[in-house]
Amino acid sequence: MSDHPIEGLMTTAMQSIKEMVDVNTIVGDAVQAPDGTVIIPISKVSFGFAAGGGDYSTDSGSSGEEGGKKLPFAGGSGAGVSINPVAFMVCGQNHIKLLPVNVNSSVEKILDMVPDLVERANELLKEKMSRKAECGKKKEHQGQGQDVKKEE
Repeated sequence: MSDHPIEGLMTTAMQSIKEMVDVNTIVGDAVQAPDGTVIIPISKVSFGFAAGGGDYSTDSGSSGEEGGKKLPFAGGSGAGVSINPVAFMVCGQNHIKLLPVNVNSSVEKILDMVPDLVERANELLKEKMSRKAECGKKKEHQGQGQDVKKEE
């Protein structure tokens, strides 16, 4: 059974799919804009594969080998590939951005804003900490000035 004709059909179909779909299909070739920005397309690839077949049967309804003689085989295989653009990665001018093709997606917009929000929160915390440190120094200096006045 190891040399069954269906194996040849499956091998041929799988090799064809392997040739069509590779990493360059998912992450496309980079395109450089005149200002030096590099744009890389990113796609979603889906594929399906099916194969089937069977041996002819004799009038008596048996299949396989009849009297040491191999019966004819009938079969087929098929595959389908779907490539959909998902986003474009834009690299340049000291930043990297992922621009989704489906702009209406609220979740993707929020996820895209997270790094900016974290950076702004860090800046505000640093600013607040520096203000607290300055206020502490002012109070310390004011307290020393009052002590000096009391002693006189």
